[in-house]
Amino acid sequence: MKQRPVHSALQFFLEGKVLLIDKPLGWTSFDAVKKVRTLTGVAKVGHAGTLDPLASGLLILCTGKLTKKIPEIQDAEKEYTGTMVLGAITASYDLETEVVEHKDFSSITEDQVMQTVQKFTGELLQSPPSHSAVKIGGRRAYDLARKGEEVQTKPKPVLIKEFEITRIAFPEVDFRVICSKGTYIRSLAHDFGKELGCGAYLKGLCRTRIGEYELINAIDPQQFSRVDVK
Repeated sequence: MKQRPVHSALQFFLEGKVLLIDKPLGWTSFDAVKKVRTLTGVAKVGHAGTLDPLASGLLILCTGKLTKKIPEIQDAEKEYTGTMVLGAITASYDLETEVVEHKDFSSITEDQVMQTVQKFTGELLQSPPSHSAVKIGGRRAYDLARKGEEVQTKPKPVLIKEFEITRIAFPEVDFRVICSKGTYIRSLAHDFGKELGCGAYLKGLCRTRIGEYELINAIDPQQFSRVDVK
């Protein structure tokens, strides 16, 4: 029996491709992986760094032999833009959970915000959010937190290479961050609000760069179709 020839585009994905995906809000990283698997017929697809469902932006997928590049890509520095809201705290440090405490932020000035940025630039010790994928005793922290169990995550060193405030419209503060792998921007927003004394949570986040790969070159997976793989 003759072996069925492999379509040239399918062979291309089987041998390996790095795909830059503009992950929509609400999608999980695995949603994007599943989309590519379905359209290409290639089972060996992985993502180089999780992006939370409530975050959008650059998600890198690798197929075939190029899945071996995933650790290298994950180690690269990341760039994000986002918005934090002052005067409120959530258990997840973002909009996944409801506000549990409101605090007065009326005395906070723009100068205070700009000065506080300096305290969060450079090498820091940061604790991951309780609603995160870090493992505690073999279980995901978010599974424990969602069941109401007490979660204590261990602080770890991270590097905030650049931290720029791009807009202040109290209670909202927009920012741009360049950071090392493993940095939780949710924790950065929470800690920033704690330092100001008024609390804060992350309202929105977009990853714009991973190493040399930029969001501007990414494709929308909702518009990605079989036509793109033929």
